[in-house]
Amino acid sequence: MNRRLRSVSSKIRKWASVLGRSSKQWILLAFDLTAIGLSLGLALHSERGRTGLDGLRLLLVGAPLIAITLFWCFRLYRSVVRSIGSRGPYAVGAAAIITAGILAATNRAFPQAYISADVIYRYCFFLLVTVAGGRMWARDLLRRTSPYPITGRVIVYGAGDAGRRLVEVLASGPWRVVAIIDDDPQLHRATIHGVRVYPTERLADLTSSLGARQVLLAMPSLSRRRRNEIIEGLLPLGVAVRSVPDMADIVTGKASVGDLKDVNVADILGRDPVPPNAKLIDACARGQAIMVTGAGGSIGSELCRQIIRLGSKRLVLFEVSELALYQIERELQLIASSEDLTVEIVPLLGNAHHKQRIRQILRTYEITTIYHAAAYKHVPIVEGNIIEGVHNNVISTWYTAEAAMACGVHTFILVSTDKAVNPTNVMGATKRMAEMLLQGLQQNSKATRFCMVRFGNVLDSSGSVVPLFREQIRAGGPVTVTHPEMTRYFMTIPEAVNLVLQAGAMSEGGDVFVLDMGKPVKIADLARRMIELSGLSVCSDSNPQGDIEISYTGLRPAEKLFEELIIGKNVTGTEHPRILRAVEHALPWSRIEELLEELLLALARLDCAATLAILQQAVAEYQPVERPFDLVDRARETRSRPDRVGEPATVTKIASHRIN
Repeated sequence: MNRRLRSVSSKIRKWASVLGRSSKQWILLAFDLTAIGLSLGLALHSERGRTGLDGLRLLLVGAPLIAITLFWCFRLYRSVVRSIGSRGPYAVGAAAIITAGILAATNRAFPQAYISADVIYRYCFFLLVTVAGGRMWARDLLRRTSPYPITGRVIVYGAGDAGRRLVEVLASGPWRVVAIIDDDPQLHRATIHGVRVYPTERLADLTSSLGARQVLLAMPSLSRRRRNEIIEGLLPLGVAVRSVPDMADIVTGKASVGDLKDVNVADILGRDPVPPNAKLIDACARGQAIMVTGAGGSIGSELCRQIIRLGSKRLVLFEVSELALYQIERELQLIASSEDLTVEIVPLLGNAHHKQRIRQILRTYEITTIYHAAAYKHVPIVEGNIIEGVHNNVISTWYTAEAAMACGVHTFILVSTDKAVNPTNVMGATKRMAEMLLQGLQQNSKATRFCMVRFGNVLDSSGSVVPLFREQIRAGGPVTVTHPEMTRYFMTIPEAVNLVLQAGAMSEGGDVFVLDMGKPVKIADLARRMIELSGLSVCSDSNPQGDIEISYTGLRPAEKLFEELIIGKNVTGTEHPRILRAVEHALPWSRIEELLEELLLALARLDCAATLAILQQAVAEYQPVERPFDLVDRARETRSRPDRVGEPATVTKIASHRIN
């Protein structure tokens, strides 16, 4: 019987799928007229003669006309039957109540066309049952015979509003929801859209007995710590874990419940962000004209997104990449338009090397605050491009900072990095020298406050391990990690940027702010969790049949196993629990200026050796693990010393490395 029913319903679905929209509307209209006629027949079946002939005529003509008009007004003929929700029955119920009111009013206005109250009530009841019930039956029939092939069975974790909406959305797609899990004992054994709710203790049994290969987290408002606890419990089950978007994105319309995504790696870290200090947030941007350098980068773009929502009057986007500038400017204009923001957005192409251009911009747009996020930050790339790395990270910071002093900018905030602490690579040394030159400038600055904010890795930034691991997992592995003991501090981009903004508001001049990054995370553990959350297993000596291998490639040149955030131990707290103030040594400006002038001469000569020597003089903690090499310098040396006389030299191939 079930096979025959499935066959019939499949034929109905195929027939309905080839019909045009207008044809389906005419079919619905014909169905409703039939349902109205059936409802009238049932209502009049037990009539005892109290309804007169005129009333009967009025009922037979007026009832269908009133009902169809109301159905049309309630847009019942524009809704898709497969996706119809609770609105459909509510609309039919409202139409039935209004019909009863109109017919009752007719009784008073035209006594000669009297209609029995029992007939009116029975007609409206049968109308609701036949029209609404017919649509719900058709919806369930079409959903059971979805046009999509069933690609998998899933379990929804969470029976709240998001969970109920998710089950409804998935009912018309390629996924079959086989169970719902919830912690609330009052919901256990209940059913939602025909799917039973089970306690969390049954999850392991259900994944195996029901053949579910995915668990969908439908708890967008849950704390990150609680989500991490749930995710930890799901890891041993060997199922893929995905989630609905954050509640904030759902409320603002950026996403819908049905927009499933991979579990946010921030949920794996399990640290809830601290709510921002309203006073600091208000002071950092409201009414100000702000410039963000490197506005198209990972940190710069998030700075821009948050700044335009904080009441700033003008935001200047300064970016060297035309594509990056176009993308962030377009995104910000959409945000400003959709949220009715009045901020002026100015997209400017440029390079901070051009100090006169920087001064012109600062004066023209009356900039009060600069967030200097422009930098080369990829360790292996800067290690192989020494001249450009130093020029961009040190000289550009110097020129921009001096321009800020000359133009009366109130606050200059440098976005720094934990790699500036006891650096072993060129990138870290350049960022530390940039910090020191700002400390030196502060000694002679009265109008401009300079500060720097130092933090570790940010999740999902360009070059971070997270997008690389995702790509490697999708490709079937291996997932590459440099060393089993490699650890890094991690923070989400929005949280890091929010703290940068608040730190800038606390600056007194020359401050080194350090963000509390929580506990360091082993990169190998992060890779393992991401593999397991994809529903796969790690291939290892203890599990040779695993899906994806973790491959250890060895430390890259100038790379440290552990990162540090503070030089020395002189650290104090601030108004914000996750922002610390570090008191660190600084050179006098006269010495810094002397080193900068020497650096300019070395850069002009393209002299990498001299450039590195000056870096080591400026940053006493800079201890390279091995001699850095510039790719161009090495190629020139190789070409000038052929392997064999009469043969061209072999240019050394530099293997590309993953960015941790």
